[in-house]
Amino acid sequence: MDTKKIGAFIAENRKKKGLTQEQLGERLHVTNKTVSRWERGNYMPDLSLLEPLSRELDVTLNELLAGEAIAKDKVGEYSEKNLSNTLDYGAKKIKNEHLMVSLILFVIGVMICFIVLTTFPSDSSKGELGSLLGVGIIAVGVFREIPFRKIWQKLLASLLSFVIIISALFVADYLGVIEYQRPPVFRYLTIYQSGPPEVIEYRNLFYSVYIVNPNSPNKYTIVDTDHRYTIDTLPKSPFYRTKSGIDEIIRYNSHYIGDNANTGGLINSLPLAENGFAFKIDSEDLGLKINYYMTSWYDEHYTNQALVYNSAAFFVLIDNLEYIDYIFSGDSYHIDRSVFQDNLPGFKDIKKDGVIDSEAFNTYIEAQMFNDQFINDMIALFARNEN
Repeated sequence: MDTKKIGAFIAENRKKKGLTQEQLGERLHVTNKTVSRWERGNYMPDLSLLEPLSRELDVTLNELLAGEAIAKDKVGEYSEKNLSNTLDYGAKKIKNEHLMVSLILFVIGVMICFIVLTTFPSDSSKGELGSLLGVGIIAVGVFREIPFRKIWQKLLASLLSFVIIISALFVADYLGVIEYQRPPVFRYLTIYQSGPPEVIEYRNLFYSVYIVNPNSPNKYTIVDTDHRYTIDTLPKSPFYRTKSGIDEIIRYNSHYIGDNANTGGLINSLPLAENGFAFKIDSEDLGLKINYYMTSWYDEHYTNQALVYNSAAFFVLIDNLEYIDYIFSGDSYHIDRSVFQDNLPGFKDIKKDGVIDSEAFNTYIEAQMFNDQFINDMIALFARNEN
């Protein structure tokens, strides 16, 4: 059908009848904008409106579909041609409407999956159900448009698309876990272990996610793709392990205390730095003096853990460091290398021939951070002065 020709024919005969677009629209129960679209050739009138429109314009249905007046001797010729065009037009319109519904289903399914992956709370079971619903809707949209005639072929193709989309969602979920350190949406088990420290384990078909200190500023996430850990064997720290763990701070290993940039970077990576600090290096006696902008008794237990952990890190990573002064608002602590290393079990196993054993550090230091007796015994070695 030549929609431009038909549109011009509608406009011509409307004007002959002395009707405005609005008046013609009122008679056909459509808007004047719809009539305008017809006349511009943007749209064809709905099939149900063709006969009423031809009556209002005083033209035959044959002439309306041809877009021109037809001589009596050519009526038969045009009738056959118009019938064929009308059938083609109707089939095309049904196909387009079918495709539009399928696209709408596809978009709705994608939106549901997106919302599930980005907005559902981590402790909600709605994530899995919402994702399956979204993928199911997408699969229905795909099923509608698959060109196969046999039902089993359409079902097989739909199932394949379902599997591909679910796989893509699993990958997107995993990337979200890695990038944003959040729990996985797709999981079959959640385990909570009270502290200290608190730990939440989320088990996925392919990996586990552990969130340690979930209600603390020192929360950190471990994504275990190799199934190395359980909730009991997981490396645990009261600190932000991703920043302060030995695997992160080992890069500050140095023979000398005099490297200000290296020493400052190490202090900034260790606990208590979040409160702000200033430091000074004693080059003559090979000491380090750190002034933290806080009081040590604000969270005394956490401070004691940090003093022991930080001292171990400093003495392990900086070879010629002989003493450390920790200065707080109201008091200060002093510890010598010889005193600390002689009283820390396993200290000599952490660094041999200049090489740091991360596993030994975690065993003898990090793993002892929740041992109150160990912390109290080590803190007793520090000389404390109240200002």
